[in-house]
Amino acid sequence: MPGLDTLPAGGFPAYSFKLVAGPPGSGKTTLAHQIMVALASPERRALFFAVLGEPPREMLRYQQKFSFFDVEKVGPAIGDVNLGETLRAGDFSGVLERIMAEVEEFSPALVFVDSFRSVVQTAKPGIEGVSDVQYFIQELGTRMTNWQATTFLIGEYAQADPEANPIMTVADGMLSLSQAHEHSAVVRKLRVVKMRGRAHLAGSHNFRITEDGLRTYPRILPPLASDRHPGAAIESAPDRIPTGVPGLDALMHGGLPRGHTMLVAGPTGAGKTIIATRFLEEGVRQGEKGVAMCFEKGSSRLRNAALAAMVQRGEVAVVERRLIDLTFDELIDELQSTLVRTGAKRLVIDSLSEFGLYMAPEFHADLRQAVFRMLSVVAKLGVSALVTIGLDDDFTSLHFSQATISYLSDAIVALRYAEVDGRLGKFMSVVKVRGSAHSTDLRGYRITDEGIEVDAEPTPVVGVLAGGGLRHAGV
Repeated sequence: MPGLDTLPAGGFPAYSFKLVAGPPGSGKTTLAHQIMVALASPERRALFFAVLGEPPREMLRYQQKFSFFDVEKVGPAIGDVNLGETLRAGDFSGVLERIMAEVEEFSPALVFVDSFRSVVQTAKPGIEGVSDVQYFIQELGTRMTNWQATTFLIGEYAQADPEANPIMTVADGMLSLSQAHEHSAVVRKLRVVKMRGRAHLAGSHNFRITEDGLRTYPRILPPLASDRHPGAAIESAPDRIPTGVPGLDALMHGGLPRGHTMLVAGPTGAGKTIIATRFLEEGVRQGEKGVAMCFEKGSSRLRNAALAAMVQRGEVAVVERRLIDLTFDELIDELQSTLVRTGAKRLVIDSLSEFGLYMAPEFHADLRQAVFRMLSVVAKLGVSALVTIGLDDDFTSLHFSQATISYLSDAIVALRYAEVDGRLGKFMSVVKVRGSAHSTDLRGYRITDEGIEVDAEPTPVVGVLAGGGLRHAGV
């Protein structure tokens, strides 16, 4: 199951007793079936016990709709047993003996019981019932371990359930699945509550159920670069790469340092997307593939002919998602996969202004953290990135992004308007280039059919007009 093994630090301990808990519809049975089908073989068989509800064959029929399901494994590698009749007799010992009889006959390495809560609910009331449940669980766990079987108990449990306490105590590991529903969006989360013998990854992690089954997105940062370790050689200053806008390269004293992230901030119509497109075009000329992450401007509606042509020729790959309840983790995972698959050296994110529109509501407050994690992945891969962000047309103030995202970038290019000689002029300036000198000139520029033309000389400005905009010396 992609992403899941990261949470228990490499996988589940063999021959252990695990509980998979969560409310109805959270994906417990799908998770169990996905593990079962992936691991089952004629040499390592799996046995699935259904207690109440749908018969096991009915559940298997629904699981066939997922791409992970292999119907040829049912029989020789996967067995199924319905414990409904045995459970209705109301005798724990009878259920235990039935389970052991089936295990002895089938000799499985993997055992699944769904839903185990149905077994617990048949216990007698009071202390006597709790004692019977605990004995039953301990005995089942001991026998399964002696059989060298790895056991998964599936049930609708919450940690506050009194009847679940014996199970949570005896279980070697526990996975908790949940669903957060807010503003018509649903986000699924998975958490490792306990895992004996493993330094598991704590906290809640997002997952999604797709036609391929469950996909988990661990909340982790990439490991530190090798130059952070003691004794590692310190590399010289990174070389510069051209941005595709010669005038901007001059302001940056030769271009963007390789592997850096540049934030291009400006109001609507200032030319952010044009600069981003030139950045990718220049990469293609240098023999570097690129990736464009688009939101509102999807690849099917690319109005920029140059970008559309690069996409069509396979020189630039596009990452776009149209889900309203998209999570950061999914987007970061897809971006990383695309960068690795294509071997791209340049990335354009256009733009962060639309980034939040597709996020699930509960993630809006974590925008800065999401951008930090995303740019950390990009930096680890050594990819040079250009990120655009739109700003309000407020000519009297100079700010570069929202939610302090500007602090996360290595370089900032500010685009802004000003009234000059009765016209609306465009001006750019390099605000910072981390670890490198750069020009502090304010340069005028124009958008032409050829792209961005930057003035060779700085624009004389004597102040700021009270009504908005920069005051040009000729005014």
